[in-house]
Amino acid sequence: MYQDEIRTDWTKNEIAEIYNSPLLELVYRAATVHRNFQDTAEVQVCTLLSIKTGGCPEDCAYCPQAARFNTGVDVQALMKKEDVLSYAEKARAAGSTRFCMGAAWREVRDNRDFDRVLDMVKGVNQLGMEVCCTMGMLTEEQAAKLHEAGLYAYNHNVDTSAEHYSDIITTRTYNDRLRTLNTVRKAGISVCSGGIIGLGESHEDRIGMLHTLSTLPQHPESVPINALVRVKGTPLQDNPKVDIWDMVKMIATARIIMPKTMVRLSAGRTEMTIAEQAFCFMAGANSIFAGDKLLTTPNPSFDEDKAMFELLGLKPRVAFKEEVKSVDLVA
Repeated sequence: MYQDEIRTDWTKNEIAEIYNSPLLELVYRAATVHRNFQDTAEVQVCTLLSIKTGGCPEDCAYCPQAARFNTGVDVQALMKKEDVLSYAEKARAAGSTRFCMGAAWREVRDNRDFDRVLDMVKGVNQLGMEVCCTMGMLTEEQAAKLHEAGLYAYNHNVDTSAEHYSDIITTRTYNDRLRTLNTVRKAGISVCSGGIIGLGESHEDRIGMLHTLSTLPQHPESVPINALVRVKGTPLQDNPKVDIWDMVKMIATARIIMPKTMVRLSAGRTEMTIAEQAFCFMAGANSIFAGDKLLTTPNPSFDEDKAMFELLGLKPRVAFKEEVKSVDLVA
């Protein structure tokens, strides 16, 4: 019943059978897999900072930073390196071991701003933190430069299933996202890729998203599971709140089919109680974003998470615990 090997040949039917199993049995199975592959007391604590905010030309229906939506997010230029490093130092002091920098770009461009980002990556890396970036699409040459600068991880979510994707985003394709993941992996940078639930997708779409991630030639090292943060001004502002048990099912299923992956309980935690978050940790979540903001949306404070960790007996995972290897995902 509990696999002892890493599989990349999951079928949608197999994943659906896991996803649709009785909730308590699903959580028990996920907790068992988690215990077999990971230290269940460890949680990777990550901090996400928007280093360039707003004005994105994409039309992602959930995003407050899309220029075409009136969400009240002001466009801000790329932050100064010293300000970014100051924020990273505070995050490290508060317990974060991974620092992620997000820029509201459709794609990385070879210009002075990218050169400044490379300097930021070098600076954060020198602090002894895993450095992650999320900046849209990038070329092999840009990925190589990021790797040389010390980038440890690159986030590029698939967001949803291939079938539902065009209902949420039309300014780039699903295959564009998969090509970006391949570019990152080929450069020897670890892959962070997950998605969002609450976008109006079906359960089959959620299963489809997990199928995409779990059948890559190598599983992403990190898989964020986000609950939609409903932002006024976006097309999805009136979507219903994501049910906690849907989050638990997604986390548990991801844990079972990708046993060694860091499954991140990401956006939406501000609407969860400690008891609900504890259920997510029991289901296999072992990564969170800490700090009072996720780019432009609210998030629990460092102090709140510290108190939760103490209550639940959790501890931050150390940085650089896993070695990253270069793999070309395209045969």
